[in-house]
Amino acid sequence: MHTHITVLSAGVMLFLVLDPLGNVPFFLTILKQVPPKRRRWVMIRELLIALAVLVAFLVGGRELLHIMQLRQEAISIAGGIVLFLIAIKMVFPPKDGAIFGPVGQGEPFIVPLAIPGVAGPSAMAALLLLTSTQPGRQIEWGIALLAAWLATAAILLSSTWLFKLLGESVLTALERVMGMLLIALSVQMFLGGLEAYIRAG
Repeated sequence: MHTHITVLSAGVMLFLVLDPLGNVPFFLTILKQVPPKRRRWVMIRELLIALAVLVAFLVGGRELLHIMQLRQEAISIAGGIVLFLIAIKMVFPPKDGAIFGPVGQGEPFIVPLAIPGVAGPSAMAALLLLTSTQPGRQIEWGIALLAAWLATAAILLSSTWLFKLLGESVLTALERVMGMLLIALSVQMFLGGLEAYIRAG
């Protein structure tokens, strides 16, 4: 990818990938099993765990790619494909609505809210893509990640209120618009990686 990504565009990309609006009904469904007094604490805990996982990927992702001897072009192409698949699920959700598998009983811990609810494979792929194609900008990517995470946390912590205010149909429509934006972004990543691969020979 030869285009210079700004902190703002990286933050928007990460926000779309984290998909907070799509996670609102998912979080509410999972947290039905949790006593009302504990729900906010559980959400904050899971959001912080997700942030820790994403920061770990941001810091150690490039070293992981170096160990695995993966080319930047391969990461860009793979990242585009992963984002595309996630975006397709946002636009055309599964019939049962369970994108992340069956809903468990009791209080969730790490799975499925933190991983893969917030810190999913698409977010990890996006961070790997940023750190591998434009290295040396970890602080900027950290700022973008923190901004996207804060916006995501604000939306998810207001999930009950948002669900009552907007309703499921409006949330679904907004998620599909975000999905369409992510599809365009994923295709651009894929084509950028393909172009770089062809030029590299």
